[in-house]
Amino acid sequence: MKRLVLRLLFVLALPALLVVVWWLASDGSTNVFWPPLRTILRTFPDVWTAERLRDDVLPSIWRLTAGYALAAVAGVAIGTVIGSYRRVRAVCEPVLEFLRAVPPPVLIPVIMLFAGIGDTMKVTVIASGCVWPILLNTAEGVRAVDPVMLETARSYGITGPSRLRHLVLRSSSPQIFAGLRQALSIGIILMVISEMFAASNGIGFTIVQFQRSFAVPDMWTGILVLGLLGFLLSVVFQLVERRALAWYHGLRASTRRSP
Repeated sequence: MKRLVLRLLFVLALPALLVVVWWLASDGSTNVFWPPLRTILRTFPDVWTAERLRDDVLPSIWRLTAGYALAAVAGVAIGTVIGSYRRVRAVCEPVLEFLRAVPPPVLIPVIMLFAGIGDTMKVTVIASGCVWPILLNTAEGVRAVDPVMLETARSYGITGPSRLRHLVLRSSSPQIFAGLRQALSIGIILMVISEMFAASNGIGFTIVQFQRSFAVPDMWTGILVLGLLGFLLSVVFQLVERRALAWYHGLRASTRRSP
């Protein structure tokens, strides 16, 4: 119990300190673009009502989830193929490096030409940005699978889907989850940017509307919602990662304890 309390204090210490610093730094501010934190917090419940959460936050979460899921499936599948075959990697690597260097927000006008301005465009933009860290980390993770384990599996006749599931993907799963974690933050950024370009709802759309109408405290509440959303998604991701990689964390813990 004491250990849990100490851990909770460590987790909350820095956010609490930042809130105090923000409160003191903005207290008494008369700058229209830098309102006091107490004004922002007082405005928050009036702006983000249940109706606005349903109309703006839920569509954003759906777009992020759809784009992120597409990127995860495509990134793991393509990355596994590229990491498994040297010739495929040699052929695809120059093209992948070129495509990875193109910032996804630049592609938004192009994607709008083919996908329109609806949810399809936003999901495509999110997926096009999230796929790269997943794909590249998967490819590197598959390449790093112990060749002795691969040879042992081959000797015991473990091939095909069983070899892929129980050896290749399992061995590379720590690096795959590292790519998934990077992709999550990229997805949140692209979700907001895509909604700022062309949308009728969503968190990004709402923030831009507040900014254009000079409702600055309302705009800051939208930024707080984004921060809270990112924090909650990070917590959920950590829970999933801890469960999926329980064997990996247990192995590392036992290695540290061994003399």
